[in-house]
Amino acid sequence: MNAGMNALSWLSAAFAAAILSLAPADRASAANDTGMVDAGAIKWSDAPPAMPKGAKVAVLHGDPGRPGPVTMRLMMPANYKVAPHMHTQAENLTVLSGTMYLGMGDKVEPAKAHALHAGGFHHLPGKTVHYVFTKVPTIVEGHFEGPFDINYINPDDNPDKSARK
Repeated sequence: MNAGMNALSWLSAAFAAAILSLAPADRASAANDTGMVDAGAIKWSDAPPAMPKGAKVAVLHGDPGRPGPVTMRLMMPANYKVAPHMHTQAENLTVLSGTMYLGMGDKVEPAKAHALHAGGFHHLPGKTVHYVFTKVPTIVEGHFEGPFDINYINPDDNPDKSARK
């Protein structure tokens, strides 16, 4: 288990480093920490290597690689799957379009997943093991305290092969 925890720690650091390369769509002024982002100004980038290929992310506010509040969007294609994992910090998720299926536990059981449709909200406490999948293209907005991490329950599920040990 210790080797797994070391791999998870390394994964968290690698994910944070990858996320650091993503620039927020609008950097807020340090003086007033305000920001506005029109839909057309959102800059989407490929998700970091710790996420399955095909997803895009957009950082709207904050720095996901550092402590502090962050607002980020995740665009997932149809039939996208994220294996059982957890995040250190709590996150608040709102489905903006499509449907996200969210299941709890370390085993993917599609029949037990809850469908969150556009407008749906979910608060996910930190260290809660869950999995996600889509059937249609879906965009989710997340609000959380950084730094953001993703820790797969089974290290072999991590798409970033360099993080597997």
